[in-house]
Order: sequence, then C-alpha cells, then structure tokens
Amino acid sequence: MQLLRIILAVFLPPVGVFLAYGFSPTLLINILLTLLGWVPGSIHAIWAIAKHEEKMALRRNEEAIRPS
Repeated sequence: MQLLRIILAVFLPPVGVFLAYGFSPTLLINILLTLLGWVPGSIHAIWAIAKHEEKMALRRNEEAIRPS
C-alpha cells in the first residue's frame, strides 16, 4: 500500500495524500501546493506520506512493547 501511495504522490499528489490522511489540513496544503506547481505538490506529498508511515510504525512498535 505504501508503494501505491508513493507512486500516486509523484503523479497525482493530492490523491496520494488523501489515501494517507483523508480529508485533513495536510490534504488542503497539498492541493494548494499542487496548484502552484506539480513539483512542490509532489515533494510535499512524498514527505507527508513518509512522515505518516513513520508515525504509524512508531505506534505499532509502542503497541508491541506494551505489556498486555
């Protein structure tokens, strides 16, 4: 799923961000950046998706460490 998001982030930046964040301020920022130019939108989308994946990995690790 992450590969699909990254590919979409390159070609259709708002779609990639939407798949990661849904309707959020991050999506609105990405839409505005994409309207300013495809390159800024793509850079932001790749960065945002990478940060989202990083946060999700940290959350999974914290849940695995917590005793039941």
